[in-house]
Amino acid sequence: MIRLLTALLLFVATSVAHAGDPWVLVDTDRKEIRVYAEGEELLHLPHIAIGRGGVSHLRERGDKTTPLGDFRVAWVNEDSRFHLFFGLDFPNFHHARTAYNSGLMDLDEFLQITDALRERRLPPQRTAVGGHIGIHGVGDGDPNLHARANWTNGCVAVTDDEMDKLAEYIRVGTRVVIAGQAELTAKAEEGALPLSP
Repeated sequence: MIRLLTALLLFVATSVAHAGDPWVLVDTDRKEIRVYAEGEELLHLPHIAIGRGGVSHLRERGDKTTPLGDFRVAWVNEDSRFHLFFGLDFPNFHHARTAYNSGLMDLDEFLQITDALRERRLPPQRTAVGGHIGIHGVGDGDPNLHARANWTNGCVAVTDDEMDKLAEYIRVGTRVVIAGQAELTAKAEEGALPLSP
């Protein structure tokens, strides 16, 4: 129980950002990315691709869905086969707790994730809910497919040129909100969008 409480406190502590920091909004319904800082839009990328399986609140490994939620950039791979890769802190506490409460994840795996988060390490990436979720370019992929369809295994994809533009605003720790219109409306009513990081 103490480990659960510690993990919750870590989750809350790492969710706080400086008000002026850029943050990324991925709108899965409109299929676009917007970058904001201090209430101003800094960048708009009007076409994204998401997972072939659509989006989900409770992702399962291999289902090819893009997880909805509030994340942080946890690592950057500049030598990715997808040109550039911004890895997210998935699974985060919320997703691990949801998977555990639903019976998808066992206690041992849940505690491995929360221990990693508490110790400010990357959570395990081979879990019941999957891993290796991020924002990336097309890289070695098919640009024509990118223009026509959702093609990823759960990540968010933009063109390589758009990734280079996005890279100007993203660093480890940058907040990334992945949401559809229903989630965005709820967050706006809570006062969490679009002005707060």
